[in-house]
Amino acid sequence: MKRILLCICLIIVSTAINAQDRSAYQKKWLVQGADTMPYRVLLPLNFDATKKYPLIFFLHGSGERGNDNEAQLIHGADYFLKEEFRKNYPAIVIFPQCSAAGYWSNVLRTFDATQKVTYTFLPEGEPTKDMQLLLSLVKYVMESYPINKDRIYAGGLSMGGMGTYELVSRNPGVFAAAFPICGGANPAIAGSLKHVAWWLFHGSKDDVVYPSFAEKMFAALKKENVNVRFTLYPDANHNSWDAAFAEPGLSQWLFSQHK
Repeated sequence: MKRILLCICLIIVSTAINAQDRSAYQKKWLVQGADTMPYRVLLPLNFDATKKYPLIFFLHGSGERGNDNEAQLIHGADYFLKEEFRKNYPAIVIFPQCSAAGYWSNVLRTFDATQKVTYTFLPEGEPTKDMQLLLSLVKYVMESYPINKDRIYAGGLSMGGMGTYELVSRNPGVFAAAFPICGGANPAIAGSLKHVAWWLFHGSKDDVVYPSFAEKMFAALKKENVNVRFTLYPDANHNSWDAAFAEPGLSQWLFSQHK
């Protein structure tokens, strides 16, 4: 009985710590006319407004859309809260939230009778409303926080991986590095992704966003002589973000990149 009570206490303490940790992400909202984008901000430990910090934007997947300003932290937020990360890589981390019916990237989605989705990535066109708000958010954060403008990074998973390509493409000269996870884009935009270091991640068993999307982007980026690397996890399905965030060299690689 004592062991059971001890386990219960440990679970309660662990849950409380995790909840407290995520509360370190400050709740913010970007308002533009009738549109609002919720986002969360994690400041470095011992934040000093007189210093300039690297900046990371992380884009969530379609399952975390909404307006609760909570769900976008489900995947990835804990990675940036790790003591080792916060101690060794002080940075400002932004988690925006896409609206419930919105999408980060300019992609056509068609569904078959079983609701399986097919993606057709468009090489051009107007940004979605959520991408427009995200572009405004990038500009606002760069102007409102002490940012090292040579070290701005972007990443995301699934829908957010798709959005990562487009965010960088629509912000030439802003980002130093990007790491899309299980995402995709039209290879025709590879020319607009130059002068940025890329690390692509995907699961070879992904049956939601096929690994061929990442393979094609990798080939297109290599053709443009872009600084790119590609990790394909042989046993991972769509949730290859678990493996990507466990990648021991990810943080070191990311923070070694600068314009």
